[in-house]
Amino acid sequence: MAESESGQDKTEDPTDKRKKDSRDKGEIARSKELNTLAIMLAGAGALLIFGGALAQDLMELMRLNFTLSREVILDQRNMATFLLHSGQIALIAVQPVMITLLLAAVIGPISLGGWLFAAGSMAPKFSRMNPGPGLKRMFSTKALVELLKALAKFIIVLFVALAVLSSDIDDLLRIAHEPMDQAIIHSLQVVGWSTLWMACGLIIIAAVDVPVQLWESHKKLLMTKQEVRDEHKDQEGRPEVKQRIRQLQREMSQRRMMAAIPDADVVITNPTHYAVALKYDPDKGGAPMLIAKGSDFLALKIREIAVANEVLLLESPALARSIYYSTELEQEIPGGLYLAVAQVLAYVYQIRQHRAGKGKRPDPLKDDLPIPPDLRRDS
Repeated sequence: MAESESGQDKTEDPTDKRKKDSRDKGEIARSKELNTLAIMLAGAGALLIFGGALAQDLMELMRLNFTLSREVILDQRNMATFLLHSGQIALIAVQPVMITLLLAAVIGPISLGGWLFAAGSMAPKFSRMNPGPGLKRMFSTKALVELLKALAKFIIVLFVALAVLSSDIDDLLRIAHEPMDQAIIHSLQVVGWSTLWMACGLIIIAAVDVPVQLWESHKKLLMTKQEVRDEHKDQEGRPEVKQRIRQLQREMSQRRMMAAIPDADVVITNPTHYAVALKYDPDKGGAPMLIAKGSDFLALKIREIAVANEVLLLESPALARSIYYSTELEQEIPGGLYLAVAQVLAYVYQIRQHRAGKGKRPDPLKDDLPIPPDLRRDS
């Protein structure tokens, strides 16, 4: 069972965040044996598939360089031409094999763990230069396992190579008595099949190494219960931080609310416990909007700002409580309060006309406004 530096057992499966962080650092399961197997299989397959064409190009290259006339040999100017031409033939000859090996070198690693480019893993780690940890890694359990794997791989490949050579001994002896063209093709075929069989021997090593690498990678990512709790706290936010954020949000919301009160058409009060500020813009359409609300001390501040900015205060306890409990800030009032608020806004309009000297003072608004029972909130 894995154990952390704090002494706690790592018994919990890694979280998605732990897996993502590990992947971002380039710490994923990789198998060198699987990569070696992929390259050897690809190389053997390429020799068997493209071996004929490769042999023909090699023979053309030999004919080109070993059948030179006396005049060509004595003319130094032909050296560069023959060298360039030979290079082109060699490049074309090995191109299919090299492309196959390149694809295997790419596909092999990504077949376990997928494609990954982690820039952080490319950064130099000066801790690796410390000889102390280096010696510790050299004599660690992991180093012993790697040594045993190397010995096992050597023994398996040696056994397969001896078996293949013993079975192909007759072919190898016949090559010495074959014409040059046929001998080259035959040699490439023998090399290709021998490499393929030796690569198949590595399947055993890879079949053991891949599960081991996956298990070790999962083991490194295991977490303690405390690490899981800390990660959840970091993701969801620590309580004290969340409380501070909510407090700042409330303060910002209150500042915006107080700054909007001078633009209100009316402030409806309880008269002491509640205060709500409404604004109606007929040009935009829609219903009147609640731009400020508060209770007790906050209600007092709303009334003070309203008085300082000559916003009409209207006492209507039932309507003030209904709006306070049914409407959120910067939201339109519910449809059930349209008629009651319309009477209030009509009264506000009459008061403004009277103050402007364009009409008589209206009678005080009665506190029997039409409020639906489901929107009423008794004191």
